[in-house]
Amino acid sequence: MSIFKARVKEFEDVLTGPQDLIDLKQLRKLAFNGVPDVQSFRALSWKLLLGYLGPRRSSWTTTLAQKRALYKQFIEELVLPPGHASNGGGVDGGDGDKVDSGGVGLQDHPLSEGPESAWNTFFNDNEFLLQIDKDVRRLCPDISFFQQPTDYPCEIVVHSKGEHGRRLHERVVPAVLSSANVERKGLGMTKQQINLITKRSVENYAAMEEGQEAHWEVVQRILFIYAKLNPGQGYVQGMNEIVGPIYYVMASDPDLSYRAHAEADCFFCFTALMSEIRDFFIKTLDDAEGGIKFMMARLSNMLKSKDPSIYELLRSQELHPQYYSFRWLTLLLSQEFPLPDVLRIWDSVFADEQRFDFLIKICCSMILIQRDAILENDFASNVKLLQNYPPIDINVVIAHAGSLA
Repeated sequence: MSIFKARVKEFEDVLTGPQDLIDLKQLRKLAFNGVPDVQSFRALSWKLLLGYLGPRRSSWTTTLAQKRALYKQFIEELVLPPGHASNGGGVDGGDGDKVDSGGVGLQDHPLSEGPESAWNTFFNDNEFLLQIDKDVRRLCPDISFFQQPTDYPCEIVVHSKGEHGRRLHERVVPAVLSSANVERKGLGMTKQQINLITKRSVENYAAMEEGQEAHWEVVQRILFIYAKLNPGQGYVQGMNEIVGPIYYVMASDPDLSYRAHAEADCFFCFTALMSEIRDFFIKTLDDAEGGIKFMMARLSNMLKSKDPSIYELLRSQELHPQYYSFRWLTLLLSQEFPLPDVLRIWDSVFADEQRFDFLIKICCSMILIQRDAILENDFASNVKLLQNYPPIDINVVIAHAGSLA
């Protein structure tokens, strides 16, 4: 039996065996070394490792049914224009806020300017929707996936029957995006870091016709709902790069019964991951233990202990960690490597019980592997090298990271 087939058999035994209780410790061990890109292994492993699904297989059907129904409610009450939700009441937002829904009353007339007006909220949403629209229209430009139509469009959204506002991209005009919308409260650090957060092309994906929607439009809806449910945090530029790989995995699941619910499953996996890394995106928590400055300091300390020569050179060149590792850590390396490599990195990161310990080791290894070039380069060349990491076999980086104590 080949090594690959043996690994597939190990995953089959853990994920699809006769036992009701999944051995999470064994799954972490297997996933840490990479999840085979066959069957539904990666999608299912991530759902378990991120805590979306519990370890008892017998609970999955109920959990999935409840979560998917809840997400459908989010769409009806948060995405559709006021007065079009199918049921009354309201949904609890991620920050404990109650989101009103139901029919249109006097204060909910489209021309109402009252602070409690649902229409007032509807129009005010454009502030962050502008940035989401801009970001998702250039998601993962190295592959065509996000520009392609999904086989499972959201029916209550794409069949708008001429009604404006159901499709989020119709509410905004990207050309009028101002810099003020970009400088949101979350990124912190300095304005320079906002420019470092993304290095994507300026390509702008087109929206689909009535009855269809592209994958990027689905991701837009996920981010919009997340921002609505978490008003204390909102949307911060870069979150699109976190949700993108998760959605790709869910929407590429060979099991069509799972793929049909990729949007809802992705939303809850993304929310679970954001609960762990949300401090990266909140400026007031930059210096907290879970904040981005703390993470960059951990990386610098590791580099100092592993290779003082590189550490001192970068310090003498005043090449500060925020020039490169701010983006590496905040976006979990999602912009430094091709998507297949990102998925492989995230297998290990999600499987790591200490979670971001291994992410820091990968970042440190990326620097150490380029040791000779860094020691020879001047400041400008090193900035270019670290901000545009050269092509490399990702398994070399991961193996190096695994060797760091």
